Amino acid sequence: MARRKKKVGSIKNELLHKSKESMLSAVQIFNNPNIQFKSESFIVLAIIAWTYLLHAYYRKNKVEYRYFYQGSRKRNFCTTKNGAHTYWGLEKCLNCDKSPIDNIVANNLKFLIGLRHEIEHQMTTKIDDLLSARFQACCLNFNFYLKKLFPKQNGIEKHLSFSLQFSSLSEQQIDKMVDYEGLPQNIATYIQAFDQELSDNDFNDSRFSYRVLFVPKTANRKGQADKVIEFIPADSNIAKGMNKEYILVKEKEKMKYAAGDIWRQMQEEGFKKFGVYQHTKLWRSEKAKDPAKGFGITVVKAWYWYDSWLLFVRNHCNQSKVKYT
Repeated sequence: MARRKKKVGSIKNELLHKSKESMLSAVQIFNNPNIQFKSESFIVLAIIAWTYLLHAYYRKNKVEYRYFYQGSRKRNFCTTKNGAHTYWGLEKCLNCDKSPIDNIVANNLKFLIGLRHEIEHQMTTKIDDLLSARFQACCLNFNFYLKKLFPKQNGIEKHLSFSLQFSSLSEQQIDKMVDYEGLPQNIATYIQAFDQELSDNDFNDSRFSYRVLFVPKTANRKGQADKVIEFIPADSNIAKGMNKEYILVKEKEKMKYAAGDIWRQMQEEGFKKFGVYQHTKLWRSEKAKDPAKGFGITVVKAWYWYDSWLLFVRNHCNQSKVKYT
């Protein structure tokens, strides 16, 4: 029995070691200016890190995380063709009723899992800046749960730091980061569809997407620490009493469009025959105002469309180009 406990503990510790190493590798690759395949590498390694972390947790708590089918007398474990046991993937770990991960953190991870499915067979571009806030949340969430689930383990924050930037960003450049131009259509559609399923509170929660503001100066007295970044809650007394030397950032709501904005945008993109009638016919045929579809929202008795509907209409017009041009 003592030998078995030692073996269980040894495997758990090995899983934790590999988990931390995988997450550190993910961050180091993402911060390396000489690597262009950043996001794709980060997603794969981060998913491995979280999978091993949860495997270690389930092993510690004696939850069976190997696939099996129950025979008449005993469990029959599923194996690969070479005889190795098959273990739960991350999504299965998160969906287990004994998972210790809260819903918002799980949504962040399920977003990455779905994104991995979309990119594993197709080259991507321009997603590093677009999704870095979600990657940052993934890292912070990992460090939090590492220390929460395994109190004797040290966090990995001492090994990480903010990467230094050689250029500043204008507001116009930042706004351009959130458009989907240049992304493969399947990636853009996936991001839009996933986000629309979330409530505004979950979407803006820092555990799902962690947004940081870089400012040139945060200290206004000699001898005061000159940090690059400060984190100040928007509803804190400090934030309410800020002078004009500081900048207060609040989350932006999802973009909303009136019906006229949609069909006029299509006409500007060259679909001159797509007007108010065609737009109305389309949304009615798709039952697009069903709240469950996440295409829009009612605000003071008026309906507004989200980006996901704009993207849907654009795809529809592209597929029927002859009809609308």
